[in-house]
Amino acid sequence: MEFGILIGDQPVSSPPEEHFDLILRKVEAAQKAGFTYMTMGHHYLYDGFRWLQPIPLLARLAAELDDHVRIGTTVLVGPLFHPVSLAEDLATLDIVSRGKLVVGLGVGYLQHEYDVFKKPYKQRYKLLEELIEVMTKCWTQPRVTHHGEFFDIDDRPTHIHPIQKPRPPIWLGALKESGVRRAARHGDVWTISPKLPVDDVERLTHTYVAEREKLGLPLTKFPLRRELQIGATFEDALRDFARVSQGKYLSYAEQGMQLLDKERVENDFLDNVKDHAVLGTAEQVRQQLRDIAARVPIGPLLVRPHWPGMDAEQTVAYLEKVGREVVEPLKDLESIDFEKFAPSTVAK
Repeated sequence: MEFGILIGDQPVSSPPEEHFDLILRKVEAAQKAGFTYMTMGHHYLYDGFRWLQPIPLLARLAAELDDHVRIGTTVLVGPLFHPVSLAEDLATLDIVSRGKLVVGLGVGYLQHEYDVFKKPYKQRYKLLEELIEVMTKCWTQPRVTHHGEFFDIDDRPTHIHPIQKPRPPIWLGALKESGVRRAARHGDVWTISPKLPVDDVERLTHTYVAEREKLGLPLTKFPLRRELQIGATFEDALRDFARVSQGKYLSYAEQGMQLLDKERVENDFLDNVKDHAVLGTAEQVRQQLRDIAARVPIGPLLVRPHWPGMDAEQTVAYLEKVGREVVEPLKDLESIDFEKFAPSTVAK
């Protein structure tokens, strides 16, 4: 089992140079602790928190990476971009990172981002599908022609192709059955939200496998994001997790993120997180992860080591602890393979 981190955001009140220095400390500590994926989310004009833009940031971080460590976007709000611009930026990033890029894409959840860029929010899923189609052409063909619903390109040369062939791996985010089918059709894997309960993950994995098999496409284990906190007891872990994360959960709920209810986050935080967060003593956390791996074909597992307001020392301490108590002990853990997960489907 490989592990990775989400680099995350900071309050806008924090100085930007301190924010960047924190990220450098985080990446250094994560690699020392055994994490092998450094990933970054994406927003524009975000209220209260600073999300540094992932493509230039990851290009800078590529110089800090050990040879076996990858970088990725989890996730870029794809429909906000023109596919030619995004394809060339990402191909450049794959070259700069010497073929270590993973491209995570999704549609986001904030309508104002679409309004600012004059993109039709109600057509975001169609936009995402056509975006991936055009980007793949830009990455894999010497010339590109495309006449679609949103984009029109007539026989133009392509000049920046990624190192990875035929393209960098595409991780597509989804929360519902229709989105998981879309991920199966247009991506290489489905990347699983940290807020999605394991029972739903297992159910939707069957949907994904069936769709890939119907199309004759290969199956690759899923990157799974989980919120994770180790404590001396379960109660300690919950208290520590609530202290660092509850404010951000409230922000998510207030801005309309699916799967989160503002009243439940405020009044019953445990009830709102117990079905998706991994909390407890080190052994309890390890066992929860073993249980998930026995149910769903996952890997890598991505965690968030830093919540807005945490300082560098707290973040480094978290990474060292999780590296020591989880990453190292579970390095040989293998999640269930697809043949055992869905034998009747995969065998067809």
